[in-house]
Amino acid sequence: MLRRLTVLPALAAAVLAAAACAPAEDKTTTTPATATGAPACTKDSLPLKNAGKLVIGTDKPAFEPWFVDDDPSNGKGFESAVAYAVAGQLGFTKDEVSWEKVGFDSSFAPGKKKFDFDINQVSISAARAKAVTFSTGYYDVAQGVVALKGTKFADVTDLAGLKDAKIAVQVGTTSLKAVQDQIQPTTQPKVYNNQIDAVTALKNKQADVLVVDLPTAFYVTAAQVENSKIAGQLPQAGATPEQFGLVLEKDSALVTCLDQAIGKLKSSGELAKIQERWLTSSAGAPVLK
Repeated sequence: MLRRLTVLPALAAAVLAAAACAPAEDKTTTTPATATGAPACTKDSLPLKNAGKLVIGTDKPAFEPWFVDDDPSNGKGFESAVAYAVAGQLGFTKDEVSWEKVGFDSSFAPGKKKFDFDINQVSISAARAKAVTFSTGYYDVAQGVVALKGTKFADVTDLAGLKDAKIAVQVGTTSLKAVQDQIQPTTQPKVYNNQIDAVTALKNKQADVLVVDLPTAFYVTAAQVENSKIAGQLPQAGATPEQFGLVLEKDSALVTCLDQAIGKLKSSGELAKIQERWLTSSAGAPVLK
């Protein structure tokens, strides 16, 4: 019993001595945090490919209205303007941003990336998110109405003006649901198994209008159907729409700061202004109500 009483004090003394000699806990972090625990997202603390430089990827050619004059660096076009607005939120000036040519499919393929983020009309999906990380959505994809120039449907100003149209649309798409729910035409839409058949129907005047997602509508008028125009776009309605997101390397820590930047652009109304300028007004795609 005497031995136990003498050993315990000695052990306690040894533990106290070891604690006194142990190094203090290292509480430094690689990314400064705010009082709420969220990353401070200062330029110098961001996990970038090259310190002090923001590298943004996109495809080439870069089509309008997403980019203008095939030059992402000029700040013109919806996605160029969004990219520089995000960069500004992170503290980068225009000359601190560089652009990297990245093919569309390569942007969300598995593996290391040579960009900090890519912007190229990439829809957020669970399948793609297995290989890359997406930011929160920066654009809710709308439905576009394409008509041949010179027809009465090319100059409609509201949904009522499309009631009597023969509408071409692809089966099983959000476009078909939008036609049924929002336009509610007096005759059943002409439903095709694939998109190219719906496009051909408009080209051959078997349909008065074609309804596709707005990005596709821009492509149809630019490259597929001569003498066609976007009559307008349908208003957003219903469940969560398809969204475009910024693409990052899988598990990139930069995503939190990109989400913050996009959130600020939304809450300030700046993102809506960019969309109005490049995808509605100058693009000639008014919202039909």
